[in-house]
Amino acid sequence: MKFNFKFLIFFGFGIFFFTPFFAQQPKVIVFSKTVKYRHKSIEDGIKSIKELGRKNHYQVLATEDSEVLVSNLKNTDAVIFLSTSGDVLNDLQQEKFKSFIENGGGFVGIHCAAATEYNWPWFGKLLGAYFLDHPKPQTAAIHVVIPSHPATSFLDIIWVRYDEWYNFKDIEPDIKVLLNLDETTYSGGKHGKVHPIAWFRDNGNRRMFYTALGHTVESFQEEAFLKHLSGGILYVLKNRR
Repeated sequence: MKFNFKFLIFFGFGIFFFTPFFAQQPKVIVFSKTVKYRHKSIEDGIKSIKELGRKNHYQVLATEDSEVLVSNLKNTDAVIFLSTSGDVLNDLQQEKFKSFIENGGGFVGIHCAAATEYNWPWFGKLLGAYFLDHPKPQTAAIHVVIPSHPATSFLDIIWVRYDEWYNFKDIEPDIKVLLNLDETTYSGGKHGKVHPIAWFRDNGNRRMFYTALGHTVESFQEEAFLKHLSGGILYVLKNRR
């Protein structure tokens, strides 16, 4: 007897999404498909986001299957691109994802999400920038720009931590910068005094949040980083509750 495993995946998603117990909870899909570089922190990231969902009462479903992602968008409140890389969606899948966002779906990007879909300009505008390059991981200081946001409200004005610090290209002028990286505290920065490292947008009926932090496995056990990430996710979901 042959089993159709893709059917089982879809069926499993359907059961989880439509079980009455979960019916009133927001629904999030964590998408972690990688075509180029794959971060070792992805699996830890999925576990941590599921735990954040349990604590904050939203459902979390994880997949690396592009078709599973787009087939479940109608039942989803937000999508998290967790260190995705390369071209992860085909043309039809791109159209479905674009429709989801333009109809009010929330979006969260983590770290290498900025190295995704370079050949799809719409995605670059959604995320707010593309990854350019990075120096070796090192300790640096981050300045909180907007302390009232849920992703930053718990932080001191300066946050010192170890990570892989991205330089960006094609930065959109309308992003609202939450955290600014102090290039005088590490080597390899290319932006000068204004180096966005986490930001958000609120375009009326839809919200997005991006953080370039989260390269290391240890990030997803770090209390401050998890609060930062949780605040960003909850900010995006607030528009959908």
